[in-house]
Amino acid sequence: MPLSKKQFGVLSNGEDVSLYLLESGEFKASWCDYGASWLSFIMPDKHGVKDDVLLGFSTFPPYAAKHPYFGATVGRVANRIAGSKFILDGKEYKLFANDGKNHLHGGRQGLGRSLWHGEMDVIDGDPALRFSLFSADGEEGYPGNLSIAVTIILSRNGELSISYEAESDRRTPLNLTNHAYFNLLGEGAGTIANHELRLHCSHYLPVDSSLIPLPGKPADVAGTAFDFRKPKLMGSDIGQGFSGYDHCFVIDALDVREPFAIVSEKTRGRQLSVSTTSPAVQFYTGNFLDGIIGKGGSVYGKHSGFCLETQYYPDSPNRPDFQSCLVEPGKKWHHGTKYEFSIL
Repeated sequence: MPLSKKQFGVLSNGEDVSLYLLESGEFKASWCDYGASWLSFIMPDKHGVKDDVLLGFSTFPPYAAKHPYFGATVGRVANRIAGSKFILDGKEYKLFANDGKNHLHGGRQGLGRSLWHGEMDVIDGDPALRFSLFSADGEEGYPGNLSIAVTIILSRNGELSISYEAESDRRTPLNLTNHAYFNLLGEGAGTIANHELRLHCSHYLPVDSSLIPLPGKPADVAGTAFDFRKPKLMGSDIGQGFSGYDHCFVIDALDVREPFAIVSEKTRGRQLSVSTTSPAVQFYTGNFLDGIIGKGGSVYGKHSGFCLETQYYPDSPNRPDFQSCLVEPGKKWHHGTKYEFSIL
């Protein structure tokens, strides 16, 4: 069965949470309508052994509790907003501070801890899902009644595409991404230090101690630990005072047909290529994972997974020098990201 649905859990208010299973060729993916969350991706290695390459949990209750956004669709504004506020059209909007003084991934609840409406479909012969959600004016402090749709398609060649669409009745910032944690060895099988990464990104955003971008233009990666223009192991520069990556990289050329990132793990022979229409990507090496008990009793310690979160620049609502992430009334907001899994 290429597409199926079953109960996954129950929220405290009695609403059912569903698990959606997609299968195409050698690849299987599962999603959940709570947080429009990507829960698993099962694929073979070069020896034909199949593993789940996404970090997460085996049951629903841990997803309903506090966790590091495993697989969640985060927003309204992903990443951080400095001081938990922004000014739009002369009015200040105050947001919930959930990361020190800053606002992170949509606030107290955000989209990643909301129950979406899920529908199954088949698009051009491939299993597909469509999650939709209405976010009311004033929710989490943001202006505008916002309608959002996320469409997921899994193809036989191992490509999982995510399309984000939104419309609002007022100008409002929006920055959607998926917060999947990958490990091409298989979840729980070790760190990502020996994963080789190539990024078509010539610039990145230096940050302060609270991970807010510093004033000024993006910095050149040349001669720094942030230079992945040629393939380099993720763990090459970690250590000796540098705890890992949690930085926004500027993508050199935007084309959803061409990958800006290629990750290879040669021990098991798996590769992940990512392409997007978004202007940037947050590369995160799981620096804050601290012994979380995951699937089947796996223990996720520091650097157990990596994230490539396609998005606008962090703190964009406060930075007129950054590309605007505003949704304009009457105009559809749209971005797409593709993850292509293959065997070396």
